[in-house]
Amino acid sequence: MIPMHRFAIVALMATGFAVRPAAGMRFPRHVPGDTAATIRFEVNGLSVILRRNTANDVVAANLYLLGGARQLTESTAGIEAMLLAVSERGTKHFPGAAARQRTARLGSTIGIDVNDDWSSIGLHAIRATFDSTWAILADRVMSPTLEAADVAIVRDQLVSLARERRTQPDDAATELADSLLYRDHPYLIPPAGSEASLTSITVTQMKQYHAQQLVTSRMLLIVVGNVDRAQIEKLVRQSIGTLPRGSYKWSTPPPPTTSGTALALDNRALPTNYLLGYAAGPPATDSDYTALRVATAVLSGRLFTEVRSRRNLSYAVEAPFLERAHAVGGLYVTTVAPNEVLRLMRQELNALQNETVDPAGLKRLEQQFITEYYLKNETNADQANALAKAELYQGDYRAADRFMESLRRVTPEDVRRAARQYLRNFQFAYVGDSSKLDRSLLQQF
Repeated sequence: MIPMHRFAIVALMATGFAVRPAAGMRFPRHVPGDTAATIRFEVNGLSVILRRNTANDVVAANLYLLGGARQLTESTAGIEAMLLAVSERGTKHFPGAAARQRTARLGSTIGIDVNDDWSSIGLHAIRATFDSTWAILADRVMSPTLEAADVAIVRDQLVSLARERRTQPDDAATELADSLLYRDHPYLIPPAGSEASLTSITVTQMKQYHAQQLVTSRMLLIVVGNVDRAQIEKLVRQSIGTLPRGSYKWSTPPPPTTSGTALALDNRALPTNYLLGYAAGPPATDSDYTALRVATAVLSGRLFTEVRSRRNLSYAVEAPFLERAHAVGGLYVTTVAPNEVLRLMRQELNALQNETVDPAGLKRLEQQFITEYYLKNETNADQANALAKAELYQGDYRAADRFMESLRRVTPEDVRRAARQYLRNFQFAYVGDSSKLDRSLLQQF
């Protein structure tokens, strides 16, 4: 499975969002439009989406700082990740280790996440401890002390992670594929930072960034749990809602632009070779977005059968789908026989692009999608992320509840058309023994 380090939780602390769903938790069904279950409102320019889930006492609240890579330059890459991580080590009302100790005593977690389009800090608590946990999160956002010694500790941790990414073949392949797909694009700047940028960022820069960038117009708060609007409005108004409003306006990032197949090569003496190719897809507002998602799922199943099960040429092969404002389809494999695998990939891709999938098989895949969708959205935190993606990528948080509907509308012809239109002009990254790769095979993609 390819690592998505750009979308991974920054691993600096034991806290995070990886929690088991509470017993009896169910993803609620909703109809389009604001309902008693899901509403949107604003507090001093801060957009809030609240999904009332009374099935359990777990509450998740994710605060998204919008913009991601577009807020950064090469020299400031990683500054927001560092700022959020350092905030755990001391704030105005929770100095030193008090924030961590208080969070632990409450039995809550607070985690951070950094990706190309936003950074987030989120809490996971129960209803009885939600207000107290919110106070800690809000103070981390509003009043981090940013002591030089704490910054130095977090800087070393982030630099170590950046160095590790360079040494891991999977991470190297991801970065190389990104560098081709996103030429002259904001996504070229790594939001988690590079070794050079992280080393150069100063405490003064961090304080200036905090003062200028942490404004309510740049924030989206999504809360899922058994809490009501009055409680959320009160908490926000007394804390984060007092921050300056600012003038930030979210817009979807530009699409990647590519012409023809390309290859980025990292020649290494490795026991296995890593191949990752990306192809630019449609915007999230296009009906073909779901069709391409289904097409990559069909292709993944066929590649697994041919490459792994029948030929035993790989332990990891798939056609990934990256859920962004503009979809990305892909091909990925780790193998000792890249040329043989590429021929099989081309064979299966040809079949997908020139033949229609079996309607009965597509129906079974649809049911599998639905099952996996519910499983992936069992926790309140997962539901918050689904709402955020719908709001930011599709312009309407209610689109998260229309996923099943859009999935059921995908036909075998839609799958073939999406595969033909978008699964081409792949931007390939290869990490491994270059003598084992016939580059002419890549030109067929």
